[in-house]
Amino acid sequence: MTADEQYTRCPGCKTIFRVTPQQLAMRSGQVRCGHCQTVFDGVAALVSLAPRPREEPELDDIALGPPTVTLRSAQALHPAPGDSADRHEPSVSATRPEPVEPGQQTNQIAYATRFAWQEKKQRRRLPTSVYAAMLPVLVLLLAAQALFHFRDAIAAHWPAAKPMLIRLCSIARCQVHPLEDISALSIEASDLQADPAHRGLLILSLTIRNRAPFALGYPYVELTLSDTQERVVVRRAFAPQEYLSGAADPAGGFAANSELAIRLFIDASATSQAGYQVYLFYP
Repeated sequence: MTADEQYTRCPGCKTIFRVTPQQLAMRSGQVRCGHCQTVFDGVAALVSLAPRPREEPELDDIALGPPTVTLRSAQALHPAPGDSADRHEPSVSATRPEPVEPGQQTNQIAYATRFAWQEKKQRRRLPTSVYAAMLPVLVLLLAAQALFHFRDAIAAHWPAAKPMLIRLCSIARCQVHPLEDISALSIEASDLQADPAHRGLLILSLTIRNRAPFALGYPYVELTLSDTQERVVVRRAFAPQEYLSGAADPAGGFAANSELAIRLFIDASATSQAGYQVYLFYP
């Protein structure tokens, strides 16, 4: 240790810095700790690291410091903020750091990593104005997504909105279809008879009703033939295009509060059946 070297200790984190009288002369000795940012009087916090004689019974805790001392060079010590005239003054002169013990080096790395993580977290935090600007955009995106997924239901319950939805779908390359609500459909009557004029040919007569106050999509009709033991012999599903007449428009939907009579001819010459079931569904 040279004659002009002195040591000062930060009262916040107890880090000891090696300083010179020239450094302490700036700003009347007021300095800032480069680790915990505490501003303190470097002159008043001067400590001595010289060994004390063993015969002295009393120990100066302030002079000796804590059992494990982190010794830093003056490069980590900055002058306290002052007026603009001396902002460009160099804070400290670069000096070679003192060697430290392995345990002390580990503590220094852990301490620096902790504060580096906190500074990085603060840098990632966006201003409140950014979140405020993003909120309307998110609301619009949510509304657009709802219009896309529920466009059929919206057009059915609010017919006035259907032209707008059709125009939007022309841009998004989608289509507006009649709503599919199987709970609003019912089978009013059904009958399966053999065609007397053609052997092995069955005639299915079916009447279905739309009980909804708006048009619905035409359902699929499933016919199941069973034997005397109620075992399934054959099952067949018919699409709307197979049971609708040429005058009906499948895309227009099943009119509200209306009934539809269906008549299907089924070739059952290769089967033997004793019963049947009819079921409506949407694929």
